[in-house]
Amino acid sequence: MRNVFLVFGILLLYPFLNLNAQKTSDTSAIYSFKKGHPYGIGKWYQGREIAYVMGWQGIGWLERDEREIEERTSLLIKNMTIKTSDVIADIGAGSGYHVFKMAPKASAGNVYAVDIQPEMLQAMASNPKFQKNSNIKLIQGSETSVNLPENTFDKILMVDVYHEFNFPFEMMQSIRKAMKKDGEIYLIEYRGEDPSVPIKKLHKMTEKQAIKEMKFAGFRLKKNIDNLPWQHCMVFVKAN
Repeated sequence: MRNVFLVFGILLLYPFLNLNAQKTSDTSAIYSFKKGHPYGIGKWYQGREIAYVMGWQGIGWLERDEREIEERTSLLIKNMTIKTSDVIADIGAGSGYHVFKMAPKASAGNVYAVDIQPEMLQAMASNPKFQKNSNIKLIQGSETSVNLPENTFDKILMVDVYHEFNFPFEMMQSIRKAMKKDGEIYLIEYRGEDPSVPIKKLHKMTEKQAIKEMKFAGFRLKKNIDNLPWQHCMVFVKAN
C-alpha cells in the first residue's frame, strides 16, 4: 500500500485542530502575542497576524466548479514548468486539487502531498485519481515540520496556505532543508494589495509582506509571475 485550504460565506476556520498560540521560550524572539482579528489566532509574525487554518469541512470550497475560472489553476500549473523528472511537494495539499494536476506531468518523478489534517489525506487516498498516479506520496505534516526528506525537492508549491502556518519560521526552515540547492518555492497567495479580491483580509498577503517574511527565513524573490486573476504567483529561491 502506498503512503497513506477564502471562503466567501463559509469560513470554516476553527481552532479544533489543536493549533494554539501558546508562547514558548523558543519562539518568544520571533513571535508576539496580542488580541487581533476574529479570524486570527492572536499570534503575530513579522508584523502579520496568523490566520486560523481552514478545516477539512471546507473541501467543497477547494473542489468548487468555479475554481478554474476564478483562479486559473491550469495557468498556475503552466507557470511551474514542471519537468517529467521533477520531485514536487504540495504543502497544505488539502483535497489534492493541485496534486492530481501535477502528478501526470511529473510522471518520472514524485509529488508529495503534505497536510496536517488526516481527513485531507484520507480524501486524497479515496480519490480514484490517487490509484491512477503511483507517483503520489501522502505525508502527514506537523505545525513545525513538513516531514520531508532533505535535499530532495525541485519545486515546492504552497497555495493559499502559508498565511495559516502557526509556526511559519519553523516551517520554512523545514522546507529549506527539503529543497535542492536550486529548488524553487511557488508561493501562491491572494493579493493583499487588491481590495477587489473577494477574500477576507487575513487570508491575503501583499508581495511586500511575503518578501519580508521569506527574507527573514533565508529566501529571496526570484520573480512574481503576475498572470493569475486573484493571486500572486511568487517564486522564491534560497538566498545563499
